[in-house]
Amino acid sequence: MKILWIKADFLHPTTKGGHIRTLEMLRRLHQRHEVHYVGFVEPGETEGPRRSAEYSTHAYPVSHRPARKDSAAFLAQAAAGMFSSLPVAISRYRSCRMARQIEELRTAEHFDQIVCDFLTPAVNVRDLSDCVLFQHNVETVIWRRRAAHAADPIRRWYFRKQAEKMLRYEGEACRSARHVIAVSETDACLMRTLFGATRVSVAPTGVDVDFFRPPESSATVSDLVFVGSMDWLPNVEGVLYFVREVLPLIRRRRPECSLSIVGRTPRNEIAALPGKDPRIRVTGTVADIRPYLWGSAVSIVPLRIGGGTRLKVYEAMAAKTAVVSTSVGAEGLDVSSPENIRLADDPEAFAEQCLALLEDEGERTRMAQAAWEHVAGRFSWDRVASSFERILESAA
Repeated sequence: MKILWIKADFLHPTTKGGHIRTLEMLRRLHQRHEVHYVGFVEPGETEGPRRSAEYSTHAYPVSHRPARKDSAAFLAQAAAGMFSSLPVAISRYRSCRMARQIEELRTAEHFDQIVCDFLTPAVNVRDLSDCVLFQHNVETVIWRRRAAHAADPIRRWYFRKQAEKMLRYEGEACRSARHVIAVSETDACLMRTLFGATRVSVAPTGVDVDFFRPPESSATVSDLVFVGSMDWLPNVEGVLYFVREVLPLIRRRRPECSLSIVGRTPRNEIAALPGKDPRIRVTGTVADIRPYLWGSAVSIVPLRIGGGTRLKVYEAMAAKTAVVSTSVGAEGLDVSSPENIRLADDPEAFAEQCLALLEDEGERTRMAQAAWEHVAGRFSWDRVASSFERILESAA
């Protein structure tokens, strides 16, 4: 196949779950198909376009810099968004340059398949009716959850309005697309019921088991570890929830319990945590997350907001690190509690599950081994990419 792949960014540096999923998929598709890749680059960004040959035949960088979320420009966008029919999360990626680049390619080339990766770049695609929409999340659900967990009435009102706009926009995009690919059956069912989408298939989440396989020995890092981009609101909210409501309960029985928070660009409220609690470590961007997983007893996923599927769960399982998660954190994944994961949705239960694993090395080892066998046997990226490829071929 000759594939046009449209995304809101390039894939290096690979710092997000969406980057990992797309990169692993495209590397395998690129071995058998011709891939043309269109993505945004910020001024001065070089690594993304330079390394695009790892997963594409031709790449077309489009200059665009969305306002940083901690900037005055973003606040201005958010305010203007109250008067726009588009959700702010979509309008900030609108680009005449990208729209023009896509149209020029569609005119000059014959593509067997066009993939719009995530909902964000879809605003620059004139006609989605001959495109496959690759939905890593159900964005409407994320915004609804943000509203439900907002810290004050103003934010709650704003997030609720954004959720309403996202419902209209996302629904129209899913109904218009030739086909939609979801990352879980949970998401696929939501797209059918929320949006009335009828052409929806599922390509599950995968993991590179060999890459995460633990060494014979590793240095101790901490009792608990959280891995994830620390500038993404669901991660920030989840970590703050854990630190404020769960960790104090754990410390009643294990006063020295330590926590490592591993992920890029921590927001100010995350970066400030070690100053208040010396047993909390915030790393910022790291070259390799694996030593933090290998060196920790339990990987926590205390998310209450989010959508799609969390790669961090399967990565911890592949690293043979026991996982405790909320139901939202493990949503859409093929997992089984307590066989290969522990699930808990209130502070007391989450603390108790962490303590049970911290205090019982035998059970922790048993569960981690069961989790490793589960992901190793069923969720390699080769299998996932083959499933994705079959969907593209059938929808072409």
